[in-house]
Amino acid sequence: MAGLIRREDVEAVRERSRIDEVVGEHVTLKSAGVGSMKGLCPFHDERSPSFHVRPQVGFYHCFGCGEGGDVITFLQKVDHLSFAEAVERLAGRLGYQLRYENDTGGGAGRREDTGRRQRLLDAHRVAEEFYREQLATPGAAPGQQFLDERGFDQTAAEQFGVGFAPQGWDGLQRHLTGRGFSGDELLASGLLSQGQRGSYDRFRGRLVWPIRDITGATVGFGARKLLEDDQGPKYLNTPETAIYHKSQVLYGIDLAKREIAKQRQAVVVEGYTDVMACHLSGVPTAIATCGTAFGGDHAKVIQRLLVDDDTLVGEVIFTFDGDEAGRKAALRAFSEDQRFVARTFVAVEPNGLDPCELRQERGGDAVQALVASRQPLFEFAIKASVRRFDLDTAEGRIQGLQAAVPVVVRLGDPLRKQYALRLAGWLGMPEAEVLGAVQRFGRRDAAEQASLPALATGPHDPVVLAERQILQMILQQPATLPADEAARLTGDAFSSPAHKVLYDAVLAAGGPASAGVGWVEKVADQAPDVVRPLVRELAVAPLLLRAGEAVETLSRRLLLDSRRRDLLRQEADLRGRAQRLEGSGDAAAASAAWAKVVELTTARQALAER
Repeated sequence: MAGLIRREDVEAVRERSRIDEVVGEHVTLKSAGVGSMKGLCPFHDERSPSFHVRPQVGFYHCFGCGEGGDVITFLQKVDHLSFAEAVERLAGRLGYQLRYENDTGGGAGRREDTGRRQRLLDAHRVAEEFYREQLATPGAAPGQQFLDERGFDQTAAEQFGVGFAPQGWDGLQRHLTGRGFSGDELLASGLLSQGQRGSYDRFRGRLVWPIRDITGATVGFGARKLLEDDQGPKYLNTPETAIYHKSQVLYGIDLAKREIAKQRQAVVVEGYTDVMACHLSGVPTAIATCGTAFGGDHAKVIQRLLVDDDTLVGEVIFTFDGDEAGRKAALRAFSEDQRFVARTFVAVEPNGLDPCELRQERGGDAVQALVASRQPLFEFAIKASVRRFDLDTAEGRIQGLQAAVPVVVRLGDPLRKQYALRLAGWLGMPEAEVLGAVQRFGRRDAAEQASLPALATGPHDPVVLAERQILQMILQQPATLPADEAARLTGDAFSSPAHKVLYDAVLAAGGPASAGVGWVEKVADQAPDVVRPLVRELAVAPLLLRAGEAVETLSRRLLLDSRRRDLLRQEADLRGRAQRLEGSGDAAAASAAWAKVVELTTARQALAER
């Protein structure tokens, strides 16, 4: 069996791999003086580039977070690879044949030794080739018709790697096992699903798009339903795997990254065919999320492509359908806008056409015009808030003002005042009245944030009250806490932000087990200023004992109830996950999730009996 990679091969790969090219696939690098380049650090959030690369010496260093190393270290950290996997990835880029110590097993030994992540990537590469070949077969007629009806010819299909998954249960499986991949590897890759009678192809009778990471490696697939007897969802994506995380991938990013960096623009659309239509219409900066809403991790990917010198520039344009679902999607994007600096816009086609439909009906120029018609996301969010009301009536205008003011308040200066004045015009109300409403709401919002502990520990919510009592016991009677249950208590047991902060201070002071003389003051010293009054309040607040109940009994009851609530929360989350998995057609994963739900339910009921 293959052993360690030979030292001389490691050094050869390190010397021959250009660190600026490898890093440049993840970070947009700019010149930073003689022999140095810089960009936004991929290892921590920042607005000004502090990540420097020196190609001549083959090293990188971030002056913000302190991360540094050579090209191998970079790949290990950015792609979560082992040392051997990183070397093998670089060797593959170079076409360099690695040798292993005591390698007597030939090709089979090499396959066993290859890093698991690389094996999954290799399986996806072979699967993509298989799907693309299948698109040209007679059995792929439904897929060919789908593309043709939407104006995509063979050249377009090849450009985006579109393929077809045959209808049989194990066509891909037989192909991949014939190429040396094991059943365990294929299940781990998400290319196969597990049923009662064994494993089978996850995608069958569907048009398939390869989903690639920013380096161009295929990490998953998106498959579109074509046949009426297909009982699955309209779109079926690869499940979460070691290489595919839907919250972090953007379809088309491998094709669009250079144009995004060059044009300082990213156009976020809703589907695979929309990305194709945009690129073929002269909008090569289009990308799409894969079966999930646009989120913070997506924003980070775009952010790193829009860096220029020490600031982020450019714009991110979201295209949404003109219906209510599109409006909600835009507002979700608005909630994420605070995560990155790029100016954000919305482009909505008045008749509800998506870019693919628009290209079909009116041609590529219409798609370009749609993108050019963008409006600021802030403006869209505010207008969407007031559009629901009848602004011809005084009552409707007041309702619109009340709905829009919280959105305006979220904007920083000077945007807040500018949009408050615009809101006055849209509502037909005096500017002074709208400005006053925005200012009053802003002061109230700030006051609420400042008084968070007092608000969060009100006596009306039974859960918050229970959390409060636990903290009272920790501060007043730490010796009565049962050690086994206290050890299980974590910050997740507290739903109130103030309670979480206070419990963090408890842990920082050494935890309840270390309580002794001056215990409350130790906790207060570790707590932020805004929480210290709450520490002292709970240290003296009366305990809510039941008639005849001992303090020790109250301690155990509170902690058991807290754990039961935590199990209930986990159970609810897992039920939702199991239902989503059933809806996606992943029967094996859904069955496993339901089994876990039963375990949690049993554990919770046992606690209730105690």
